[in-house]
Amino acid sequence: MDRSWSPSRWRNLPAEQQPDWPDQYALDQALKTLSLLPPLVFAGEARKLQAALAQVAAGEAFLLQAGDCAESFHEFTADSIRDKLKIILQMAVVLTYGAGVPVVKLGRIAGQFAKPRSSPTEVVDGHALPSFRGHIVNDDAPTEAARTPDPGRMLTAYHQSASTLNLLRAFTKGGFADLSQVHTWNQQFVARSAGGQHYEALASEIERALQFMRACGIDLRGEASLQQVEFWTSHEALILGYEEALTRRDSLTGDWYDTSAHLVWVGERTRRLDGAHVDFLSGLSNPVAVKIGPAATGDDVVRLCDALDPGCVPGRLTLITRLGAGKVHSRMPRLLRAVRDSGHPVVWTCDPMHGNTFTGAGGRKTRHFDRVLTEIREFFAVCREEGVWPGGVHIELTGDDVTECLGGIEEVLEDDLALRYTTTCDPRLNGSQSLDLAFQLADLLRRR
Repeated sequence: MDRSWSPSRWRNLPAEQQPDWPDQYALDQALKTLSLLPPLVFAGEARKLQAALAQVAAGEAFLLQAGDCAESFHEFTADSIRDKLKIILQMAVVLTYGAGVPVVKLGRIAGQFAKPRSSPTEVVDGHALPSFRGHIVNDDAPTEAARTPDPGRMLTAYHQSASTLNLLRAFTKGGFADLSQVHTWNQQFVARSAGGQHYEALASEIERALQFMRACGIDLRGEASLQQVEFWTSHEALILGYEEALTRRDSLTGDWYDTSAHLVWVGERTRRLDGAHVDFLSGLSNPVAVKIGPAATGDDVVRLCDALDPGCVPGRLTLITRLGAGKVHSRMPRLLRAVRDSGHPVVWTCDPMHGNTFTGAGGRKTRHFDRVLTEIREFFAVCREEGVWPGGVHIELTGDDVTECLGGIEEVLEDDLALRYTTTCDPRLNGSQSLDLAFQLADLLRRR
C-alpha cells in the first residue's frame, strides 16, 4: 500500500455523489462523534474474508453477495433482518449442496444506506425536489424539509448497523444457522411456491445425509462448520466522510481498515481513476470491489486493478460486472483477457440487476427475472469460453413477499407491481424469485 496515504487524502480530489450538507458545523460534529465510536467490524475479520475470497479467485469457491438495494430506517426490525438472512442461507445451501462448491456469504447489509443518483433533483407529483440519496443522507418523504441532507443521519446509520451486526452474529453463531435447521429457513410464502417445494425436497436430502452420518457414529456436534456460518458485510463506500470517520489503523499490522464493513466497493458512477473514491479504497487493507459497466475498456479495468491491487494479492479485489443482458458477449471477453494478461488474481462476479432496470406499469422501476437470469447465463458462458472462473453473483433481494421484479416461477405480472412495491430505491427479487435463481445458479455451476 502507498505509505503516504491517509484516510483524509480523498478531500484533495474530485469527489462525486457527495451530499450538499447545509450545516458545516453539524457535519463536523457528526463526523467527530463517529470517529470516536467503536469499530463495527475488526481487521482480523476483514483478513479472514480476504482469505475466503482468495479461494474464490482460485476457482475453489463461489461468492454470493446479496441483500437490500438500500437499507431503510423505517423497516428496521429483527424479523426483517432474520428473513433476509434466511433467504441468503437458503440460496447458499442450494448452491453448496446442489453444485458442490463452498459459498462465501457476503451481505449487502449493516451499512448499505447510501445510493448514487443520476441527477441532484427529481420530480415528485409535479414538484422538483432534491433527490433521495438513501436514509444515511435524507428521507424519502416528498417534501423539501425531508429531502434536506442531515448529517445526524450518519449517526443513526452507524447505530442501526451496529444493531444489525449484533443480531447477524447471534443468528449465524448461536444455532440459527445450524444445518439441522435447514427446514426452518423456508418462509411460509416461499414454501408455498414451486421453488420452495423444490427446496423442501433438497432440505430433506440434507437431513437424511446428516442422519446417515450420525448412524455411522460420526459426532456432528463438534463440527462448527455444520452448526454456524461465516457471514460478512459489505456496502458501497459512497459517503466518504462517513467512511473516513470509521477508518482506523490496525494495532497489529499498522495498516488502515475501514471498520464500517468487511468489504466496501466503489460504484460505476464513482470509479474514475483520478477521483476520491478510488483513491480512498486504494489505501484500505480491506478486500475491496469495483462495479464495471458496459462503457469500460480493458485498459480502464487494468488501471483500476493497478490502483487498487498493486501487489496482485489474491482475494484483495473483486470486479463486479453490470453490463446488461445481451451485452455480455460483446463487451466482457476483452475485459477478462486484459485482466488475465495483467496478472491480477481478481474475483469476477456478475451483477445482473443494475443493467436490466426499466420503467414498468405506473412509472415504477422494475426488472424482469428472465433478463436477470439471461445476464448470469451469458456471464457463465463467456467465463467458460475465456477459461476464467465465474466467481459469484451480486444480487438485490429481500426476505419480504414483495412484487417489485417481474417474472419468476410464481410469475409477477405488470399489474402486480402496485400490490407490494415497498423498496425505497431499486426493485428487489422476493424470496421465491431468489430461491428460483439459486437453483438455476446451481445448475450452471454443475455444468461448469
